[in-house]
Amino acid sequence: MSFSSAMKNKKTWFIGIPVILVLLVVGGPFVYINFIKDDPPPRLELSTVTTGGNTSSTAPAEASIDGEWTVKAGSKVQYRVDEILFGQSTEGVGATTAVTGDMTIAGTSVDAAEFTADLTQVTSDEDNRDRQFQGRIMDTANFPNATFRLTAPIDLGTVPDVGEQVTLKASGDLTLRGQTKPVTFDVVAQRNGADIETNGTIPIVFDEYAIPEPSFGPAQVGDTGDLEFLITFEPAA
Repeated sequence: MSFSSAMKNKKTWFIGIPVILVLLVVGGPFVYINFIKDDPPPRLELSTVTTGGNTSSTAPAEASIDGEWTVKAGSKVQYRVDEILFGQSTEGVGATTAVTGDMTIAGTSVDAAEFTADLTQVTSDEDNRDRQFQGRIMDTANFPNATFRLTAPIDLGTVPDVGEQVTLKASGDLTLRGQTKPVTFDVVAQRNGADIETNGTIPIVFDEYAIPEPSFGPAQVGDTGDLEFLITFEPAA
């Protein structure tokens, strides 16, 4: 190989280094997010009710819903945030089923309702994200719970049929990281057998709850997120 050929090959090699680095920085996250990383969990939604062998049908109301209700095991609360990883869009989602609470219905009016999610039990698909969430972001050692408490009754109008979904407005106080703020949001509810299922999303502006900038390392997060819930109430014992 001549001296000029060797120099040409070396120059080509040095020119190629930045190209390789760009491919690793951009292509690596793209491959990871789109082909390796699991898809983020879907948004929470009500289950399909089967009545009389007919899926998604409704059945006439068979019993009064008047009385005391309590949160059933398996209820879930989760957060969802948009993430940008080296220019690639993805979502960060963490969830917990450590949820407690109760509800009081008088006739067709939801007079009181409250639920608490244990944030120390929130997990996602990324250990590093969980450490950030439990530590500097939500500081669960000092603020272990997220709580919603209804502050205005919800008028159902009539007792819904089994399997019938109704969309209602809920107003109350949401407490995150020691900060309590009023919120109003849509809640979708349905009777499923003897239970009442509720589902909704509460938009969160981090600054309003003194939540620090969630971004860390290569993951860039905006200044808002969603608090989703799928909570089933059963008659109190």
